[in-house]
Amino acid sequence: MQRPLRFVVEADGGSRGNPGPAGYGSVVLDPATGETLAERAEYIGVATNNVAEYKGLIAGLKAARELAPDAQVLVRMDSKLVVEQMSGRWKIKHPDMKPLAAEAATILPRAQVTYQWIPREQNKHADRLANEAMDAGKHGRQWEPSASTAVFDRGAARALATPPAAGPPGDAAAGAAAVRAALASASGTTGSGTTASAAVSAPAAAGTLFEDAGSGAPEPAPAAAAAPAQTAAPANGWGPDMGTPATFVLLRHGETALTPQKRFSGSGGTDPELSPAGRRQAAAVAEALAARGTVQAVVSSPLRRCRETAQAVADRLGLAVVVEDGLRETDFGAWEGLTFGEVRERFPDDLQAWLDSPKAAPTGGGESFSAVTRRVSATRDRLLAAYAGRTVLVVTHVTPVKTLVRLALGAPPESLFRMELSAASLSAVAYYADGNASVRLLNDTSHLR
Repeated sequence: MQRPLRFVVEADGGSRGNPGPAGYGSVVLDPATGETLAERAEYIGVATNNVAEYKGLIAGLKAARELAPDAQVLVRMDSKLVVEQMSGRWKIKHPDMKPLAAEAATILPRAQVTYQWIPREQNKHADRLANEAMDAGKHGRQWEPSASTAVFDRGAARALATPPAAGPPGDAAAGAAAVRAALASASGTTGSGTTASAAVSAPAAAGTLFEDAGSGAPEPAPAAAAAPAQTAAPANGWGPDMGTPATFVLLRHGETALTPQKRFSGSGGTDPELSPAGRRQAAAVAEALAARGTVQAVVSSPLRRCRETAQAVADRLGLAVVVEDGLRETDFGAWEGLTFGEVRERFPDDLQAWLDSPKAAPTGGGESFSAVTRRVSATRDRLLAAYAGRTVLVVTHVTPVKTLVRLALGAPPESLFRMELSAASLSAVAYYADGNASVRLLNDTSHLR
């Protein structure tokens, strides 16, 4: 039985003004040879970036359907919005997007199409086509294929189709590294500066929590955490080898007296110490991390419950604790020490505003999620610069951990309310040199059982 054809569709759209003069570009590629099978571009008048991106997607899918209606298609775009919406992970709220998404979904059967995000600099072929279309529209013309200068790196495209090399039994990380090495040697850049790479530099291999930065050997995760938090990209999604990532092992502090009562406990309250249960949790996580043997530094929020948790681990590992003020919890203002029900009763309008918008702050001069995001992002960048290529235990609170995970996934602010994060739980995020991140673990509590 003949295997179905496989195509790669890369699409992009742009607007010079958003809304403003807009155009799209899309290309259909043979992943086995790197051959350009079809190009589409069009000036579409005044529109937004998102409309142009959807138009590019639609044109690319239609071009693939014209070539082979039964082909398996991998769509690669630098629009996180389009990729997440078409993958079904994000809701489509804007009225202009809904009919375009519906049209795109009907061009080919859903089972034939998968979506993958790539950084903008790795989508230059489609981007060049979109800009050519906008340039043509500026002069009152439509894009002509004969005038195109868009180029695609065939060597990189061929590498995209190379299956992962087989490593030792169970060593998925070794196979991934081999693929990244093959891409690095095959892709490079063309004379136009175009590169072919992937959505995620190195998604976590199944069965790994984080890697030993000294040896590169994968560290087995507990059985309860064997499945990675982020689904690994397909084989044709691996990017060039970016070296050893900086890995943040994110530890929420152990319990305080307020934790089981589910009271708001931020940086503007009483700064409680660990409870007896919290101290037992800190000791348990210290033993678990000592057994793994991969943590090379310990960084903590300045609040007492985190410093006590961090010190318990650092003492077991023979490391010092570095205090980082940017890792502190949200200041919950007048809500400090109250339960959710008490806040709802006393400050119903303020609570609803806080739930509805990341820009809304708790009553009495508290800190909004937007402000926390800016603070945590700046702290993340400082730590990445200080601990490049190393595995760092970051001891902090619910909101900073969830914010780091949200940013790594590119998820919307409301996702903060959809993550469970237990006291003394472990999560992990790896950060690569190209700016991509891979969530490797979320809310692991197996060491507490």
